[in-house]
Amino acid sequence: VQLQAFGGGLVQAGGSLRLSCALSGFPLGYYAVGWFRQAPGKEREGVSCIGNSGRSTTYSDSVKGRFTISRDSAKNTVYLQMNNLKPEDTAVYYCAADERTGRSSKYFCDNGMYYWGKGTQVTVSS
Repeated sequence: VQLQAFGGGLVQAGGSLRLSCALSGFPLGYYAVGWFRQAPGKEREGVSCIGNSGRSTTYSDSVKGRFTISRDSAKNTVYLQMNNLKPEDTAVYYCAADERTGRSSKYFCDNGMYYWGKGTQVTVSS
């Protein structure tokens, strides 16, 4: 089970980025996938999570209305479209996955997931 996040970079406030999380070693449909972030000196935050069916999504209040999570089962990839970025969105973003059933996407965003990939840096300048 491997996850690889990419697509981070430097962007001005108000700009957009799309992060991608490529999953290998397991079919996407069996796993809930989430995006988490951690800024220096701050706790990890569950940004957005999507359930294994793809129908259940959760967003943190800080990104609701600006970020969109989606998945492409054919490519075994989960995306995070980030619009209207703000300096406070600056952080290392991680994607994670979990195969446990019977838990909501909100549960995973609040509590974390089992498998983690390396992060990708997102920097938003003011």
